[in-house]
Amino acid sequence: MKEMFKVKVNIQPYTLNFKFDAGTSRGVLRKKETYIIGIQSDTFRGVSGLGEAGPLKGLSRDDRPDFMSKAKVIIEKVEGLSFAEDWQEILLAIQELPQIDELPSLRFGLETAFLDLIHGGKRKIFSCGFYDQRQAIPINGLIWMGGKKFMQEQIEQKLEDGFDCIKMKIGALDFDLECQLLEMIRNRYSAKEISLRVDANGAFNLQEALGKLNILSQYDIHSIEQPIKPGNTAEMAYLCQHSPVPIALDEELIGVTHVNDKRALLEQTKPTYLILKPSLLGGIAATREWIDIAENTGIGWWMTSALESNIGLNAIAQFASSLMPTLPQGLGTGQLYHNNFSSPLTITNGSLTYEPQKPWSIPYLFPSGFQ
Repeated sequence: MKEMFKVKVNIQPYTLNFKFDAGTSRGVLRKKETYIIGIQSDTFRGVSGLGEAGPLKGLSRDDRPDFMSKAKVIIEKVEGLSFAEDWQEILLAIQELPQIDELPSLRFGLETAFLDLIHGGKRKIFSCGFYDQRQAIPINGLIWMGGKKFMQEQIEQKLEDGFDCIKMKIGALDFDLECQLLEMIRNRYSAKEISLRVDANGAFNLQEALGKLNILSQYDIHSIEQPIKPGNTAEMAYLCQHSPVPIALDEELIGVTHVNDKRALLEQTKPTYLILKPSLLGGIAATREWIDIAENTGIGWWMTSALESNIGLNAIAQFASSLMPTLPQGLGTGQLYHNNFSSPLTITNGSLTYEPQKPWSIPYLFPSGFQ
């Protein structure tokens, strides 16, 4: 018979401050509000499990003014339950919590805090090559929108840092300028040397999308994320069928929670890739559903952080590593903030690694007794 345990949960808001004005097609980001979750149990004395719930403003289902009050109601339910020391049973118990689907990032934060706790509070979420054997995860170097000089400087820095996969956000600036920047890279590096991804964040309108995709194809683009706004399923299916640039669905996946609806969306649109953000999709179990469907239908995928701190980024990196991905992941956002938590996460030569000699440093967010 499995031993059961109960927990005490604490949640605290934390504001992450960007090092620069981070431009996207949805506006400029200067700060990110997130929530750090701590879990303790008498069964695991002297340690705490940490997780992160990080809604994205204007995008997440749980970007709502009553997030904290809703979260506390769910946390009360969690504290009233007993859990088996089995990670799959824990995920199932969290999945069945009332109203948890309304707060997908909270679900992810609870899942990862529990997994950290049962692994000894060492910030280990999964047994995986990334954590256990220090295996590097290849990642894309992200280029934020801004002035031409700012974007050129970012590109040069990413190339100097050894990235062989570059992702550029497009859609808010002059399209000709964006193409000039892509051409600048292509004139120096072939597609075999540097893989180019672009992310439109739904910025193209339906009438212009295919024309712009044809222009982008001149630069041997690996893929484009979400060329049009989500919810235009028939139009997206048409683009996926006719685009000369492989299409990856991103925002299109948000809010699709039932496994049959997930399957129906992919069967109708037939994208080449999926972009998976666990904080937006409802956590580990929900993201695994997308992956299972994608792999059964020949659709590729990679995982991407959603501007989390290093706490959330660490969890996503270990989750991705546990699935042995074959494509570069989107896990480089830890360098964005002035006040991120110090951690073993290190980016070298275009890859993310876990260096245990670099300790975690988490400020005193929680009441006495939380570590």
